[in-house]
Amino acid sequence: MNTRKFTQLPKAYTAFPKIFTALVLKLQAKTKNLPDVVYQVDDLKIDQTQLNDYKEICGFAKDDTVPSIFLAVLSQSLQMHMMAYEKFPFPVLGLVHIRNQIKQHRVVKANETFSISTSFGDIEPHDKGQQFDFITTVKVGNEVVVECLTTYLSRQKVTQSTAKKKSDSKPVELKVDQVWTVPENLGRRYAAISGDYNFIHLHKVAAKAFGFKKAIAHGMWSKAKALSQLELPAAYEVDVEFKLPIFLPSSIEFLQAKEGNATEFLIRNQKSGAPHVAGIIKAL
Repeated sequence: MNTRKFTQLPKAYTAFPKIFTALVLKLQAKTKNLPDVVYQVDDLKIDQTQLNDYKEICGFAKDDTVPSIFLAVLSQSLQMHMMAYEKFPFPVLGLVHIRNQIKQHRVVKANETFSISTSFGDIEPHDKGQQFDFITTVKVGNEVVVECLTTYLSRQKVTQSTAKKKSDSKPVELKVDQVWTVPENLGRRYAAISGDYNFIHLHKVAAKAFGFKKAIAHGMWSKAKALSQLELPAAYEVDVEFKLPIFLPSSIEFLQAKEGNATEFLIRNQKSGAPHVAGIIKAL
């Protein structure tokens, strides 16, 4: 496996010219495999201003800790460059973020120095095409403090369904905990902080070009907003599935229910009840 090291995190938006050139010239890689490569940044210091702005827009308390999801968001710039500059088998524009898993092994402090590395996981069949993973590891020295698995869907025609049977287990009864009003400019504000300038989040005109009636909220914002409202253990794992998009603006409900060492939560549309994000967090 090849390792490409960076002295600092590359800006995600700098990968867009390469992505658009490949789209216009139809320079799609012929391979059906994911590149065997690791992108890595060592000696990473957290930008305190960026962290404070992130905590504010997502609802986290402004203390001396780093939400693990913030580190996962930082790794997305590596992911963008991996898809843009390696022999990547799918069109980047149009990929759908369908799942995100994070495991925190201990509380992370803002004054620590980090190493972030990201590699590709496996390609698997999906009922609507093919899905693949990014695997991210965050270390302080030789200690693994955070692990993240990010799953994307490439929509394609399928000849055979891979849909899994629904579980027969009784669902947990979730109760409405809060109602949030999500403003129209959230996508632009979050993009300025996270560096994720995907056009579907910025304006309804741009979003319509990709099949959405309005701009939609970033999935990682909605997950972070949910986590900011929960009592997080020092060590935990959280797994979410992104369901239907949150159109901007919207009024959404946050529901949760605790059972044992686990808490299930849901973000849904206040008016229609349509699910946006479903997740579960477990103490380790």
